[in-house]
Amino acid sequence: MTDCRFCGATLSHVFADLGMAPLANSILAESELLRGEAFYPLCTFVCSDCLLVQLPEFASPDVLFSDYAYFSSYSTTWLDHASRFAAYATERFGLDADSFVVELASNDGYLLRNFQQLGIPVLGVEPAANVAEVAIAEGVPTEVRFFGRGVAADLATQRQADLLVANNVLAHVPDLNDFVAGIAVLLAPRGVASIEFPHVLNLIEQSQFDTIYHEHFSYFSLITAERIFERHGLKVVDVHELPTHGGSLRLFVARDGATTDAVRAVRERELAAGLTDVQTYTAFDEETRRAKRRILSFFISAKDAGQSIAGYGAPAKGNTLLNYCGIGTDFLDFTVDLNPHKQGRYLPGTHIPIRAPDDVRRRRPDLLFILPWNLQAEIIEQMSFIREWGGQFVVTSPEVQVIR
Repeated sequence: MTDCRFCGATLSHVFADLGMAPLANSILAESELLRGEAFYPLCTFVCSDCLLVQLPEFASPDVLFSDYAYFSSYSTTWLDHASRFAAYATERFGLDADSFVVELASNDGYLLRNFQQLGIPVLGVEPAANVAEVAIAEGVPTEVRFFGRGVAADLATQRQADLLVANNVLAHVPDLNDFVAGIAVLLAPRGVASIEFPHVLNLIEQSQFDTIYHEHFSYFSLITAERIFERHGLKVVDVHELPTHGGSLRLFVARDGATTDAVRAVRERELAAGLTDVQTYTAFDEETRRAKRRILSFFISAKDAGQSIAGYGAPAKGNTLLNYCGIGTDFLDFTVDLNPHKQGRYLPGTHIPIRAPDDVRRRRPDLLFILPWNLQAEIIEQMSFIREWGGQFVVTSPEVQVIR
């Protein structure tokens, strides 16, 4: 047994047990294919007290994030999302040359560059040195550090943040209380933190089991997130529901302020969906098994019919799905990815080769399986040429769909 990373209660209720899996972002060089590969339990629990869905810390952040393969700038959808947010936040909070914007897990500087173009001083905090180097080379000031209370106290002696951004990082934090305490320390007295994370309600309702992987330690509802921030003297004052990552929440958090109707509406929807009942969570484990059977049945039928199948993308979520379902090179001939840091390497566990997108035109697969289904519109437009030979797209979440 293990204890809840927020409230300390003993975890005894399984949310989803996906068996043993490799680290989802640990793509392999060809020289590593014949070596032993580490697999870890991929079993998530739900806390019966605070209802935080979570994965025990099987691998340390140093292992997971020190050399990271994910670069935000290779998704045009995500770049557009960042650009729109920067414009919105600048106007809403009246940011200018006298303001200071800090982003936690700032990756390659994809977001902060937008604020710089508006003349606003910025700072990134990014633990992955290889990714931070790209940001620094592009002129985005970046601290290569794991964020927490101690780092926040150090940075706050220089300047506190008027806007603190934490997009899709809260889920990646094993010491949740230390991280949120750090936000409270670094935030200026009248500052606002903008925090985005995938909404666990969407995970449950749309059977997004593939969004579970070792780099994601926690999965949040608004109700649980409010409790976490309240413990550290912060209040959720507004919320936006976003389409990103299959359905996310963007929380605006401050030291005080009135709560918007949007917060109350999301809270009421979570209550109506049963997110305060532990049985709502434990029922998801059987749904993951049903989803696995549906996906495997489709791929078996396609291969029995003589169809060739390639993948698009090498995302973490895809590696969870492929390893849990047992889909390797017996089903997918290869996958492709725009990120040159991944091309020429292999997916963890399944050892499916990663190639450049041009290989799709050369190999002409019958089916192209979109692994980052949250980017399917962008990918279908980019790869629309597969229709020249009658190729079709395949997506999951929640059902397997063929898009002609």
